[in-house]
Order: sequence, then C-alpha cells, then structure tokens
Amino acid sequence: MVISSDGSDVGGSNAAEVMGDLLSESEFEDLVHFSAHEFPARGYEVMEEIRRQGKLCDVTLKVGEHKFSAHRIVLCASSPYFHAMFTSDMSESKQEEILLQGLDPGALEALINFSYSGHLTIDQQNVQNLLIGASFLQLQNVKEECCSFLQQRLHPKNVLGVRSFAESLMCTALYEAANSFLHQNFVDVSESDEFLALSLEQLLELTGCDELNVTHEEQVFDAVLSWVHHVPSRQDVLPELLQQIRLPLCRPQYLSNVVQQDRLLRCCHKCRDLVDEAKDFHLMPELRPLPAFKLRPRVCSSLSGLLYAVGGLSSTGDSLNLVEVFDPGANVWEPCQPMKTARSRVGVAVVNGLLYAIGGYDGQSRLSTVEVYNPETDSWARVASMRSQRSAMGTVVLDGHIYVCGGYDGKSSLNSVEFYSPETDRWTPVAPMSVSRSAAGVAVFDGQIVVSGGHDGLQIFNTGESFCRHTGRWETFSSMLNKRCRHGAASLAAQMFVCGGYDGSAFLSSAEVFSSHSRQWSLLVAMATRRSRVSLVTSGGRLFALGGYDGQSNLSSVETFCPLIGRWSFCAHMSCHQGGVGVGCVPLPLS
Repeated sequence: MVISSDGSDVGGSNAAEVMGDLLSESEFEDLVHFSAHEFPARGYEVMEEIRRQGKLCDVTLKVGEHKFSAHRIVLCASSPYFHAMFTSDMSESKQEEILLQGLDPGALEALINFSYSGHLTIDQQNVQNLLIGASFLQLQNVKEECCSFLQQRLHPKNVLGVRSFAESLMCTALYEAANSFLHQNFVDVSESDEFLALSLEQLLELTGCDELNVTHEEQVFDAVLSWVHHVPSRQDVLPELLQQIRLPLCRPQYLSNVVQQDRLLRCCHKCRDLVDEAKDFHLMPELRPLPAFKLRPRVCSSLSGLLYAVGGLSSTGDSLNLVEVFDPGANVWEPCQPMKTARSRVGVAVVNGLLYAIGGYDGQSRLSTVEVYNPETDSWARVASMRSQRSAMGTVVLDGHIYVCGGYDGKSSLNSVEFYSPETDRWTPVAPMSVSRSAAGVAVFDGQIVVSGGHDGLQIFNTGESFCRHTGRWETFSSMLNKRCRHGAASLAAQMFVCGGYDGSAFLSSAEVFSSHSRQWSLLVAMATRRSRVSLVTSGGRLFALGGYDGQSNLSSVETFCPLIGRWSFCAHMSCHQGGVGVGCVPLPLS
C-alpha cells in the first residue's frame, strides 16, 4: 500500500501516475544504458568453480581412462566442434559420456580449462598435443597461438619435423614459415639428424627446389652424399638424386677432385655419365645443350634485405649523391653516408654484402667511375673504373661478377658489355649485344643475363636477348608484348618481371611477366602509377618499384607487388630521392 502526503491510501495505478509525473519533470535523459563489463568473465569464473565442485555438469568427456566433467553450454560457446555436436541431431547430443579418440588427456584438460578461463600455458612439452587438440576441437585462436609458438622456435635441427607436423594438420602459415626457414638455412639443416632421416621422395622434392640458399651447388651435392652414405642401401637411388643436382654449376676442380673421386659414384655407370656430362659442358659448352634447370643458380627469394636508394635526381632535375636505406619490415627510410660523386641513371649491384654504384651522370658528363659502400662501416671507397663511360646501362650480378650492358656514353647508345671481378678489381670486356641498347631492362634469369627492350637513339625495342656465361654468346630471347625503354626488370623464383617505362608515346604503368615453364610473356596487373626510369628490385619474395617519372614530375613514391596476392600496394615514400634512382638490395644476415 502507498500512503499519500495527506495520509490517504493511493492505489497502484495512482502511484504509477505520480511517479510518471515526477520523471517527466526530470532534467535527465529518459533512458540509462547500464553495462557490467566484468559480468561475462565473472560468470565464467563461477561456472568454472561449479564445474570443479562437480555440480550441474551435464556431460563427461572421456579419453582412454581419463574422464573430464563439463557443461555443454560452455563447450558450445568456445568450440565450433562441440557446438555442432550438441546442437544437432547427432547421438552425442544426448549422451552423458562422450569418447574422444586421438587426443592427449593433459591437452584436453587444458583446453577444457581454457574454455572456462580463457587462459592457457604453452611450453615445449605440450605445444604439439595442444595443437592437435585445438585443431580437432576447432579452437582457432589456440591453434594460431601454438603455431606462432613453434614458428618463433624454428631451428635447423627441428624445422623438418615442424614442417611435416604443420602439413599433417593443415597449418598453412606454419608450413610456409618452416619451408622458408628450411630454404634459407639449407646448409645447416643438411647437417641435422632430421635431414638424414628424410625419405627419398622428400629429399627429391627438396633438392629440386630453386629456392635453396647456397653459395655454390657443391653444398647441395655434399648434403645428398651425406644422406646416401648414412644408409648403405641408399646407394641404389644415387643416380636419381644426382640428376637433381646442377653439376654444371660446380667448379671443374670440384668435379674432378671431389665428385669424381667418390667411391659410390665410381661404381655407378649412370653417375659417371652425369659427371662426364658436367665436365664436358665446361670444356665445350656450345656442344652440350642441357635442361634449363641445370644451369639455373639457386636463389632464395624469401630472404629479406635492406633496399638502398642511390643517387638519382632532385625535384629540380639535378643529379644527387644522396643515399638512403629502406627496411621493408619497418616501412621506414633512413639516410646513410652519401657517395663521393653525384650520380643519376646509375648502375647499382650488390656482391658479398657490399653495394656498388657504377657510372651514371653527374649533371655534366657520363661517368666510368665506380665506388663501393660497406654497410658495416657506413663508408664509400673508390674501386677500378669501367672501360667505358656509361649511364642508363643495365647492371646485374652473375656468379659473383658484376655485368654492365649497353647504356649511353654521352654521344650514342652502346652495345658493349663488360664485367667486374671484385677479387681482382678489374673490368673485362665480353661479347657485345646484337644491337645498341640504352635504358634497357636487365635481369639474371635461368642462369643467364636477359636484356629486354631499351632504345638505340632512333627506335624503342620490345625485343630481347640473353647471354650465357659458359658459351660467351648472346642469343635471341622472346620479345615482350610491348616495346619499352627506361623500365624496371627483376627475377623472382621461376619468373621474370618488367614494369613501367616509356613506349615512345606514353609513360607506362603496365607490367609483364615471363614464365620459365611456359616460356611466354603475359600481362601482369598494372602499377597504380605510371613510371618511366623506374627501378625494380626484389626482397623477401616481393617486388619493389621505386621512383621514376610519370610524364609530369619525378617521383619519390614506392610500390610493392606480392605475387601471392597479385596486387600492387604503396609503401613509404623515399625521403630525399626522386626519379632516376638506382637501387640495390643488401641481404640481412640470417639469425
């Protein structure tokens, strides 16, 4: 009963009316939204305590002789596996006891506890069982955390086991990370017990890979021979394995003094034939055509590196001596020691962790001078000059030597080619190209130097030619779909890419790719920006297109292309560079 101010009874409806009048006179909002943020967590804590007391549980999970009581509603909320089981017409939805096969009891208990608390301890001893259990119960967040735990602890002694484990559970990201680690650390992995335990099929797959990080092919031969000698019966498959090794890439002395002297190879007719084939190739390369893969050096494209932007042009068109470095992981450019000479249209090459700036244009004349940068000391030093003055030439590294192809000497386009040996500090001429090419795209592909497009001062080409170091000859290479000069070129795995450039009437954003398998060019998704005088370089399995000229202004912007997703995207702009910049990638040391 409600008493009014004058002492009379007030009915329920009258009381509501009075309260309504009071609220209507309030200055506050009509509604208040109240949330107890700790409520869900507190609720799960209470349910966990009830479960530990054995109360209100409506299901028992059994693994072997181990039994765990729980609440269906909690398991449904955390696990899609249990949600499907308990909310369907499956017989388990009504069973009080459910048998689970193939799970570790300790892992299951930890995952049940996680369903209530959201907390889980992962260590070296339980991570594999937890990952199996999380995969089975479809606990995606736990699965990802276990994969991350294993990925951070990859080691040459465990990577093969982790890779196999990840493949069996369809953990794609972990498998790819382990595969990349395996390729990057092949030599160390080949000395592990896991490597010696590989099956023949697994070893064939590994030795057939282009992505192995080796300084020379002899390291692959040593690894295979260790595997064969580990189990005497494996000598029967030696010819099959030797076929996978790129013996022509081995040094002649190594073929004679090591390969040919192995007792197992000497006793095998097929193996001797393969060794003789490689030796004959060194003696008479023009008479010994071989499959392309046998002459293709292995290149580990997943290795990340720092990108150095060298020289180039200012916004007013002046040549620069400035240098800056880009960390793709941090997406940041930082300045470093400038060159001694201003250089635009400069050739850049990286050998043994050192960065070479070659030729170019200083604003008055074309240069033959060369200087080398040591990242460890942040300093530049002069080395031997080229035999010719060159700007806008193609620059690549093949077998530890720097090759420069064509370019412009201030009077005409060049067809001459020369290479530099860091060991002797000397430049040596080689056979000239079939035509003069300035501003061509140049890349190492399938173990050969491939030059695409460019111009001779009168016409722009779509044609290409390739140089084989072993034969010392240039041969015709498949023509691009479009004629281009001032474009970028780079190789990644079994593909060669060209992008941007100028076709005589338009500045280009288009890109093309040449496949080692199809031996054909095809169009690639275009860049977001038109870029003539663009530099193209690879790092960490991606392409980076830097700078250039879009028809109106020199560019400081940078785009990157990921072949896995097939899309270009922008990354941080260069700080002090515009068009005409040279670029080199210095690999980061393996941790």
